[in-house]
Amino acid sequence: MKIYFIGQKGIPGIYGGVERHVEELATRLVREGNEVFVYCRNHYTPKTLQEYKGVKLIHLPSIKTKHLDAITHTFLASLDILRRNVDIIHYQAIGPSSLLWIPKLLKRHAKVFSTFHCDDRQHQKWGFGARKYLGLGAYVSAKWPDCTIGVSRSLCNIHGHEFKSELEYIPNGVPVSQKIAAKTITENWGLIGNDYILAVSRLVKHKGLHHLIEAYNALDNVNKKLVIVGDTSYTDGYFKYLKDLAGNNPNIIFTGNQTGQELAELYSNAYLFVQPSEAEGFSIALLEAMSYGKAVLCSDIAPNKEAVANLGFTFKNTDTAGLSKGLAYLLARPEVVESAGQKLQNRVYTEYNWDHITKKTIELYQSVLGRAEAKELVKPINVESA
Repeated sequence: MKIYFIGQKGIPGIYGGVERHVEELATRLVREGNEVFVYCRNHYTPKTLQEYKGVKLIHLPSIKTKHLDAITHTFLASLDILRRNVDIIHYQAIGPSSLLWIPKLLKRHAKVFSTFHCDDRQHQKWGFGARKYLGLGAYVSAKWPDCTIGVSRSLCNIHGHEFKSELEYIPNGVPVSQKIAAKTITENWGLIGNDYILAVSRLVKHKGLHHLIEAYNALDNVNKKLVIVGDTSYTDGYFKYLKDLAGNNPNIIFTGNQTGQELAELYSNAYLFVQPSEAEGFSIALLEAMSYGKAVLCSDIAPNKEAVANLGFTFKNTDTAGLSKGLAYLLARPEVVESAGQKLQNRVYTEYNWDHITKKTIELYQSVLGRAEAKELVKPINVESA
């Protein structure tokens, strides 16, 4: 199959859950014998990189602003796809999916898919107008494609009911992770291992990092640092707010965005992973922490509870006092933390294995293509000519 991905910033995934999702899926689709193309934004993936692990990269410009970056790039990709030989066109996220009607109407032989990663209408960085447009994108994503995929069961249930559509459940996944010793993180931030609480997230308000900082500051005699990994997403004002909340506390460390060796070390050597998000689709960062055998303390929103099942620890969403209480409980019980981490690691490799996810995606592609081919073979009989 010739498969094209539209909507992501690009690959390899430097930051962003959608980008990590596309990278893991696209590279495995190539291994399974498919020809795969990923549209990339010029400011995200270097134009000199034409291929990545067998995936062919198509570079197009965008207007790099908060409101226009994704939609301008998606528009150009949606026009470019019209001149290409393609079997599957796969849009990512509800914003870009608002334009999938272009190939749906003008590229009739291709099958159009959309993945509903999260309900971006809940994200507090967007104003009224942007949320209304994202509502249109959510509607188009659920109603117009040949098939819509939801990355969590809760997303499929909620938005399937909202739009009276059936969403196919195929979750986010995580590759097998190997723990590595602290080295670079010791040199950069003085972290030696098992001496910090970890959060990995974009620095945007709906990720709830302000609740985490407030909860951490309320702890008495805490002997672990708080390490926050991630960068802004047109949210410099929120980052300043987080820095102000942290004040002069030397035990709260902002590392910025990290990838590769540094990120692997940060996951490997954390005592506990915390996810205080007010809204999520299905967090890859959370799954990655589980893959490293880390216990998880997360807000009790449906996607988080779905990921950790009854093996993680939760607190009431936005409840800073409850989060602080949970931190204190787990900081005092290292044996509980270790046991929970091992159970979560077993769960993630059973339920969220990328190889299994790729196989299921291929089966779905082939099923939709097969239905189309069968429909072509069943042609009405012309009674008069008969």
